[in-house]
Amino acid sequence: MPREIIFLVEEAEEGGFVARALGEAIFTEGETWEELKEMVRDAVRCHFGEEAPPIIRLHFVREEVLVP
Repeated sequence: MPREIIFLVEEAEEGGFVARALGEAIFTEGETWEELKEMVRDAVRCHFGEEAPPIIRLHFVREEVLVP
């Protein structure tokens, strides 16, 4: 059982957020940050069951293009 699981979180093009786990086949989304956190917890419980990692990290990535 992994000690922690890390999710890469990005803003969705249509609004809200999308999250995908690194190293696991888990993907979820939420309209708000609070909804996303609940969806991530639920997805981890569904994927691992009783063996769920005790730590879930959300790594938020925001990409911006700057023009000089």
